[in-house]
Amino acid sequence: MTVTLLKALLALVPVGTLFAWSLVSFCKGKAISSFLQLLGAGCLVIVILTHICEALQLFPVLHWGSPQSIGHYLDFWSAALGLTLVPIGYVWTRLTRQHRR
Repeated sequence: MTVTLLKALLALVPVGTLFAWSLVSFCKGKAISSFLQLLGAGCLVIVILTHICEALQLFPVLHWGSPQSIGHYLDFWSAALGLTLVPIGYVWTRLTRQHRR
């Protein structure tokens, strides 16, 4: 087992939990803020899956690990969107709940 695979599998636990929590939140409220949070969590799941594919050398046509490859851009933009949308969705949800009270 490579270090990359071990890190990806360890990161899968909190990211999977975040995705499940976001899915439940979206199903309960069906608000735009919870959808943004779910979309961001889905992007973070894609990051984890790209690292698993890289470690297992799946889909070699994507040239995992190369700086100018499709896999690199998929990983980068998924991480950027995930790390942007999850906090925006969370803060938006908390702010709208405070105004309702």
